[in-house]
Amino acid sequence: MKLSIVILNYNVRYFLETCIKSVQEAIKNIDAEIIVVDNASTDDSKEMMQQIFPDVKYIYLTENTGFPKRNNIGVAAAKGEFVCILNPDTIVAEDCFEKLLESYKTLPNAGIIGCHLIDGIGNFLPESKRGIPTPWVAFTKVVGLYRLFPNSKKFNQYYAQHIEEDEVAKVDILVGAFMLLKKDYYQQVGGFDEGCFMYADDIDLSYSITKQNKHNYYVPTTSVMHFKGESTLKDGLYMKRFKEAMQFFYTKHFKKSYFFNVLMNLGMVWFAFKKKNEQVNLKPKIQQYVLVSNDVNCIQAITKKINNVLVVSNLKSFDLPTNTVIELLVDAEIVTYKDYIDFLKQNTNSNITFKIRPQKARFFIGSNDKNDKGEILSW
Repeated sequence: MKLSIVILNYNVRYFLETCIKSVQEAIKNIDAEIIVVDNASTDDSKEMMQQIFPDVKYIYLTENTGFPKRNNIGVAAAKGEFVCILNPDTIVAEDCFEKLLESYKTLPNAGIIGCHLIDGIGNFLPESKRGIPTPWVAFTKVVGLYRLFPNSKKFNQYYAQHIEEDEVAKVDILVGAFMLLKKDYYQQVGGFDEGCFMYADDIDLSYSITKQNKHNYYVPTTSVMHFKGESTLKDGLYMKRFKEAMQFFYTKHFKKSYFFNVLMNLGMVWFAFKKKNEQVNLKPKIQQYVLVSNDVNCIQAITKKINNVLVVSNLKSFDLPTNTVIELLVDAEIVTYKDYIDFLKQNTNSNITFKIRPQKARFFIGSNDKNDKGEILSW
């Protein structure tokens, strides 16, 4: 078998269904399998998997074992030469795996491959490519210096901003939402370190692979939508966990650093000050809904549920309003996931939000902000 896609789930039933349906379209021409490891979900994820995806390998755990251990369980069950670690709140394009597997053949001494990630409204997610979070680099991230000086090598290393968004390049760190690598390489470094703190696991795995004289690559020839992006609330608990994660990584691979603690504590003070003075941006009210579908039942359900719906049968056959706040509802029965992702990338602006309906589903799903946990429109 060529490829095993390992998806971890915890109480995100609608995201999971959407993700799996996109993956199924993307592996039609590949000898591949999907493995879902469920971290003791209490929603109806289990029932959904049994009813809709009875042929997908499904491992339900009765206790919450954490991100690293769940991945290791999934990879242990994998039969593929390659494994892809994939978040459940993602949508992949139909050509995603074929393109990246082909790239793997030509990239010198490849370790892990990552790709171009966007959020639910088409914005590029900078965590697609990152540098090694030394104490100074972590500090520049916490206090936001990378935003102020994006062209300065001294300040832009956390998100590897010296690498262009559309440039294939070696990177040190890739994000755990999407990682493609050979199963043997994963196992040689022991997989994800089960002692890792939150936010350190993908950093640790990426760096561990480079220590085996392999190169990690950012390959933006295909895009994956990561709905929630950085969905964890940026509060004091987030900062505490981020500090612990960076400290874990630095201590494991380098040494304990008094300098690190000083920088992180200064960064946390600055972060708290910024949050206190931060203004809340209210979402604009939707003025027009546009439904792209030719499914009679779907059209009837949506027009009954929502007023002011414009129904069209082709994603590119109408002009998007420029001065109207609209929400675009796209039916994957007639629009490919690749076309949907490309359309978002080409039409990213503050006046448009997006939702997609996976095949044969009775819901649309979307996320209007990288800090938003997502929305479901069901009927």
